[in-house]
Amino acid sequence: MGVSTSAPEAGIAVVSVDFPPVNALPVQGWYDLAAAVRAAGADPKVRCVVLTADGRGFNAGVDIKEIQRSAGHDALLGANRGCHEAFAAVYDCEVPVVAAVHGFCLGGGIGLAGNADAIVASDDASFGLPELDRGALGAATHLARLVPQHLMRTLYYTSRTVTAEELLRHGSVWRVVPRAELRAAALELAREIAAKDGQLIRLAKAAINGIDPVDVRRSYRFEQGFTFEANLSGVADRVRDAFGTQEPHDGQS
Repeated sequence: MGVSTSAPEAGIAVVSVDFPPVNALPVQGWYDLAAAVRAAGADPKVRCVVLTADGRGFNAGVDIKEIQRSAGHDALLGANRGCHEAFAAVYDCEVPVVAAVHGFCLGGGIGLAGNADAIVASDDASFGLPELDRGALGAATHLARLVPQHLMRTLYYTSRTVTAEELLRHGSVWRVVPRAELRAAALELAREIAAKDGQLIRLAKAAINGIDPVDVRRSYRFEQGFTFEANLSGVADRVRDAFGTQEPHDGQS
C-alpha cells in the first residue's frame, strides 16, 4: 500500500499508487506521490514516467474521512498543499508523464491526469469533479485541460462524469483500450517517447510548459482559496453532512 516506483524497461519509470479501497489519498500520500514523480523525473536515466494506480480506480481524490476526523483546519490545509504539490510535480516533471487511467478518475485524479502530458485510458474509465456534492471546490483548472470550456462548466456545476471515449473524441485521451491492455498500451506510448534523446526530451518538456496559456499552479491555488473559504463559512461541512440525505440548502442562514 502507498506509492511505489519501478523501472520495467530502460528509460521508463512507473509510479504506482495504491491506497485501498478507492485510492482516496491521505495528506501524506499526496506528498509521497509528489516526491516519487519528482525523483523519477530527476533520474538522468529516465526519459518518460508512467503514472498508474492499483485497485478499483485511478484516483478518488482526497481522503475526506481524514479531514472529518481532524480537529481544526490542519488536515484541510495539508490536503490543499499536498494536492498542489502532487499536481505540480506531474506538470513540472522533467520528462513527459503518461497517465494510465482506469475506473474512476475523480477530484484529485483530474488534477493528476489533467497535468499529465498524455493519457491512455481503459474503456471503463470515467472522469469528473464531484466536488460540489462533497462540499469542496477545485481542479476546474485541470478539467479545462481535458474538455472544452462550456463542457467543463457544465460538468463542474452538475458533478457529472464523462467517459474515456468522450475524451478521446475531444483529443485529450491518446488511446482507449480494454482494462487488461492498459498497462501495455501506456508502456507502448512511454517506450516511443523514451526512445528520444534524454537531454532533448527534457528541453522539449520545458519548452511546451513555457508556452501554456494558463499558469496551472497559480490558477489552481486561486481555486483553493475558495475551497478554504467554503470550509471557514461552514457550507462545506453542511454539504458533506447532508450529502445524499436531504434537499440542497438555498444558501440562506
